[in-house]
Amino acid sequence: MLISSKGRYALRLMIYIAAFGDEEGKIALREVAERESISLKYLEQLVRPLMAAGLLKSVRGKGGGYMLARPAEEIRAGDILRAAEGATAPVACDGLEGSCVRSDLCSTVRFWQGLEAAIDDYVDGVTLSELAHVPEMKLDVDLSDIEA
Repeated sequence: MLISSKGRYALRLMIYIAAFGDEEGKIALREVAERESISLKYLEQLVRPLMAAGLLKSVRGKGGGYMLARPAEEIRAGDILRAAEGATAPVACDGLEGSCVRSDLCSTVRFWQGLEAAIDDYVDGVTLSELAHVPEMKLDVDLSDIEA
């Protein structure tokens, strides 16, 4: 599956909101645009399908912005990618949707179904909470040993 910039940036947007939202969980898109180096106009387009999927909600007024519509522990990476991309199918194959008249004769349909299931299992096995948690980096190297 080739994830487009829509999927990649939607994931980055959601991770940023989960990790850095204010005490109420909301954040301005302008901040995300500046910190993540993503066009504000592009982010404005991305929030629509995320809101339609029930992943984001907007907060209007002074100090408004966007916030997660559900706890980060309940949002899976697959939810975000499907909202942005449409599907996780690895190939355009009518057999995956059951609408191909040749699917009974085609030897590749089962392969594509298995690959799609593996992709779904992986992206649905990772939560937004896990992605937003960035562990502290610990260096096992004594920096005084490194020559300048």
